[in-house]
Amino acid sequence: MTMRAVGYQSDRLALLDIELPKPHPTGHDLLVNVEAVAINPVDAKVRQRESPPSGSWRVLGWDACGVVAAVGTSVQGFQAGDRVWYAGALDRPGCNSEWHLVDHRLVSRAPRTLNSTQAAALPLTGITAWELLFDRLRLQQDTSAHGGEVLLVVGASGGVGSILVQLVQALTGITVVATASRPESEQWLRDLGVATVINHQLPLQPQLQALGVDRVGRVISLTHTAHHFSALVDLLEPQGCLALIDDPDPAAMNVLALKRKSLSLHWELMFTRSLYQTPDMAQQGRILQQIADLVDRGILRTTLRELLRPISAATLEQAHRQIAAGHTLGKLVLAGW
Repeated sequence: MTMRAVGYQSDRLALLDIELPKPHPTGHDLLVNVEAVAINPVDAKVRQRESPPSGSWRVLGWDACGVVAAVGTSVQGFQAGDRVWYAGALDRPGCNSEWHLVDHRLVSRAPRTLNSTQAAALPLTGITAWELLFDRLRLQQDTSAHGGEVLLVVGASGGVGSILVQLVQALTGITVVATASRPESEQWLRDLGVATVINHQLPLQPQLQALGVDRVGRVISLTHTAHHFSALVDLLEPQGCLALIDDPDPAAMNVLALKRKSLSLHWELMFTRSLYQTPDMAQQGRILQQIADLVDRGILRTTLRELLRPISAATLEQAHRQIAAGHTLGKLVLAGW
């Protein structure tokens, strides 16, 4: 039996509509009937960097919502008919396919209050944001903690930033200052509840000083870190923390500048747990369940901004172009086959 999918071969410029054998779950795997997928910068990065073996197909996609059709023999807590969401693993075929295998430890039940397109927008960015805040920067999940402290989030209107600012405000007591550069980006952040937005195309320090902020203890840089690096080092107070998710050119960052202030640098990649099969890999499923619960309680909202139909080579090519342009607000989702 075959399934519809979108993939590429050695010519990474060409995404094609293809048919592949329908997979069968074994071990820890769930077989999921994919209903909606979201697009992330990692899709384009993998496409640029990875060429599959001759004659093989590489299927992209690391954000999905769908329904469990079958389970492997080692699966616990899931059964056929469960509606689930997940980001999956970087070293396995992606979810741009009608049927998809995913390790159940990376999965949770999808929020009851969101449809599949709304839900597909959140897994990868939600896990990334959660790990940045609570694993890398070790913020306390306590709204009475971190009073008087400031977290600066650079480039906050994209997929990760859009859920991160919600998590910060819902679960911690730290004050968020977000950056954006376009009126629509600023409005999007204000719609998400961010009270203070500054422009990262202008010098950051004078804007913060105008707010009565001379130094910040923590910075999360979500884009163009190399461009802002020197300014962020200057802004951070001694023993402060800088976390990032992008791939800046190391030659463009003077990492030794961190030493004088004893600043710490934290890189976040949400695929680390699955890539290395860490003992706490199931934490990602638990994170997703906590996010789902917060959504169902009305505390978090979906970051879906644009929906394309159907899931096909043509719509995925369009989505990749939009992501590459670097101006996407929230998340771009594709649905249906």
